[in-house]
Amino acid sequence: MNDVKYEAIRQQLEEDRSSLERQLVEHGAPVGDDGVNLSVNEGFADSAQATAERSQLLSMIEQLRAHHRAVVGALQRIDEGSYGKCERCGQEIPIERLEARPTATLCVSCQQAVGS
Repeated sequence: MNDVKYEAIRQQLEEDRSSLERQLVEHGAPVGDDGVNLSVNEGFADSAQATAERSQLLSMIEQLRAHHRAVVGALQRIDEGSYGKCERCGQEIPIERLEARPTATLCVSCQQAVGS
């Protein structure tokens, strides 16, 4: 029953997961590994610029990893049959919210209550 209801969302989540994994690998951050392989130009004259760029890249990698964890979690919840239930109050999360934000774990009311 829920499998059919969430099939389009599952497909989008699987595409997102593949895209995120590809992006992580392209940036030297293999999936399932907390390490990062950054290539640094040792002869770069402006070390402050190199440090800033490295910091930006690490921040982007962390955002990609966080989103990847959220997508994988949503796919696991679909498989377990708990997808679409608010983790705080247990109520159904409206399908419109899940379509707009497939990794949502809280209904709108609870999301507003926790403040993010």
